[in-house]
Order: sequence, then structure tokens, then C-alpha cells
Amino acid sequence: MSSDYLLQVNDLKKSYTTDNLILKGISLDIKPGEFVGVLGLSGAGKSTFLRCINRLIEPTSGNILFKKSFITDKDTDNEVMDVCKLNNKELRLLRRKIGMIFQQFNIVKRLTVIDNVLSGSLGYQNAFKSTFRIFSVDDKKKALANLERVGLLSQAYKRADALSGGQQQRVAIARTLMQNPKVILADEPVASLDPKLSREVLGILKKVCKEDGISALVSLHTLELTKIYSDRIIGFQGGYITFDGSADQLNDDEIEKVYTKTGD
Repeated sequence: MSSDYLLQVNDLKKSYTTDNLILKGISLDIKPGEFVGVLGLSGAGKSTFLRCINRLIEPTSGNILFKKSFITDKDTDNEVMDVCKLNNKELRLLRRKIGMIFQQFNIVKRLTVIDNVLSGSLGYQNAFKSTFRIFSVDDKKKALANLERVGLLSQAYKRADALSGGQQQRVAIARTLMQNPKVILADEPVASLDPKLSREVLGILKKVCKEDGISALVSLHTLELTKIYSDRIIGFQGGYITFDGSADQLNDDEIEKVYTKTGD
């Protein structure tokens, strides 16, 4: 595995039944700090691919490789590990470093904004503190700092259900930052937002990723937004990658390949 890459995916396949292959041999490399847009029709395999990376969905075959330093933060840990072969303890350590942002925000609306953000640090707490939601002063300071980064410091002690959809998604970003992630997987994070709020949320997400050197894989349904915010674009069609390049390289012919259904 090259030192230039944070994650390496080799021949990744996923099927739910023997005759229904959703991912048909996906291979790609992700560099540190890359903001990657993932395009494709509904059912093309985008969400399945993102969820396989942290094994929210179990891959059928293939490899998802990273260096041990990914979870230890020690540059000398160059041992290559395969996500698909991790035991439960190793997988928990990995997931601390992989943030996940969903279309429906996945926040607890009856809790305050800051309590939702603090939930992002639960992976670093022991069982007692996690169960009773006991957070340190430093945790609370960090949560407030992350809320400031997404422009919501003044909303910290409001109930989450008092916020707009765009604000709730910003809370989700702040919560993810509590994990100190090296990768963020965002599955249609702005699909339920209007164009103005979509740009606002994507702008904040890209800004914090660039500031912290976080790699991001962001599934988007809008071609325009994908081209504006992505350093690199990956196009999915029928379980395959049909495009991998920059926005400038995504011409009409390549767009047609991504958005035109073809038979197997």
C-alpha cells in the first residue's frame, strides 16, 4: 500500500442474493485530505459502497486497506490492515476515525444541540461514562468550539428540534468532528435541503475537512453541486465505477455514462 494513500479499496463486491450483485468489483485509492464527490442514479451502489467502508454493510468480497497508524495516530505504525478482516474491537477503533453523516441528520431532537454534539465523543469514553453521558470539561469546550466552526455556537443550549433542517445537518457535522475523524462518509447529506442551504452545508463541510486534513467521500444527487465542491468525482453506474476524475474532465459523454442505465 502506497504511503500516498489513506485508504485503498480493491475489487470490492457486495451482493444480497446470489443473483443480485450491487457492487461489481470496485477499486480505488483515497488520498489524505481529498474531497471526493460520488455521483450516480438511485440504485447505482453509492450508499452501499460508503457503508461497506466502515462495515455498516458487510462486503461480500474484496479488500479495504488502511495503515495501522489510521487508528493509533502513530506515523510509525505502517502495518497494513484490512477492514474486512477486523475483529469487533479493532472495528470499534476504526469507526472512531470514520465519521458518518446521513441524509436525515440522525440527531436526537429532544436533546440540546450541545448534547447531540457531545455524542460524537462517546467512542472515546468508557462504558460507565457512555451509559450515563458523563463528559469532561475539555469535551464540552471542544463541543462548543466545533459548534462555533459550523456557525451554531449561539444555538448550543437549544433543543435540537428547534433548529431548521440546514442547522440540524450542521449539528451533525459538529458531532462528527468530535470523533477527530480521518475520513468522513456523507451519504446524500443535502438531499432534503433547498439549494441555498445545500450550498451552505457543503461549504461548511468542505471548509472543516480542508482545515483538518480530513478525507471525505460525499454522495450527492445534484451534478452542479458535485462539480462545484469536489476535488475529485467518482461516477457509479450499475455497480461499477464509470468515471474517476476532476470536474473539468466530467464532460457530456462521461455524464451520459453515469446517468444512462445499461444492461449487465
